Amino acid sequence: MPGPHDPHLGRPPREPRSGQPTLRDVAERAGVSAMTASRVLRDDPQVLPATRERVRAAAADLGYRPNEVARSLRLGRGTGLVGLVITNLANPFYSRLALGVDSVVAEHGLKTVIGNTGQDPDIERALVADLLARRVDGIIAVPACADQRHLAAAAADGVPVVLASRPPEGFAADCVLVDDFGGARDATARLLARGHRRIGFLGSPPAVHTGTERLRGYAAALASADLTVDTRLVRQGQTEPHEATRAAAELLALPDPPTALFCSNNRNTIGAFRALQAGGGTQVALAGFDDFELADALGLPLTLVAYDSDEVGRAAGRLLADRLHGAAAAPPRQIVVPTSLVEYGT
Repeated sequence: MPGPHDPHLGRPPREPRSGQPTLRDVAERAGVSAMTASRVLRDDPQVLPATRERVRAAAADLGYRPNEVARSLRLGRGTGLVGLVITNLANPFYSRLALGVDSVVAEHGLKTVIGNTGQDPDIERALVADLLARRVDGIIAVPACADQRHLAAAAADGVPVVLASRPPEGFAADCVLVDDFGGARDATARLLARGHRRIGFLGSPPAVHTGTERLRGYAAALASADLTVDTRLVRQGQTEPHEATRAAAELLALPDPPTALFCSNNRNTIGAFRALQAGGGTQVALAGFDDFELADALGLPLTLVAYDSDEVGRAAGRLLADRLHGAAAAPPRQIVVPTSLVEYGT
């Protein structure tokens, strides 16, 4: 006979409503109350074994998945989600950064939700607003520009925010940076040591922190050799290889072309390589920021600034995890990932 906690036992199960099956659908399929179905799915040991089997079978038949976000909020916990906002998922650096973040937050039972901005500040603001509406536990962001008011507002509302590749502007937050200045200075100095005096620069948009810092490092190396930056040899704004190919071709077509090129990221280095191959200018020395897969197979001397891009993500993940687990009131921290030079084809 049905127990007092199974008032619906014996009713013919109705077909579930269209769309995602609900807890009530499971209860009606199993012939129990929604309360009993909930207790079974929460592993309540007080429910009779036969009832547990019926409810679990009904859930499996219907393909029911509990809404963990709603359940966590009802229990006063977070959603278990971390928002990761990046500028260009096609760039291997950001892919590795994302893997680094995910490897750390997963150890804390968190899942990563990734949003790609395409370097568009408006898209970034919309993504952050959407993540906040979804009640993420924290946000790790690679900001597209210096206007970070939306991130500052999130932090002011108590959502932990960690920045990667760019320092916070207008508010205090943890951040993880790469030694952009030092790496660019060292790579340019290596070209200078090999006798080059006309060194072209291919970089990302001026609004990008990494591009600005790497241009500054390039200029500092030139200054140490008593040289000034020749603006005719500088091209900024390239975010994809085809844009860098065109910019490099412009430099190589100058009446007095550069004898070497320094590229501020892997997308520019790949584009410059294509321009050198197409124009027969493989005698032009090439250096760049970011090591990348198959760099050793290009068949020309190549100096690259290398660093652990996974560690950028891991460090950001650790900073966020610390904020979520007791360090909410600690002063903001900044971590700088070091760089080194690697040589290929020499």
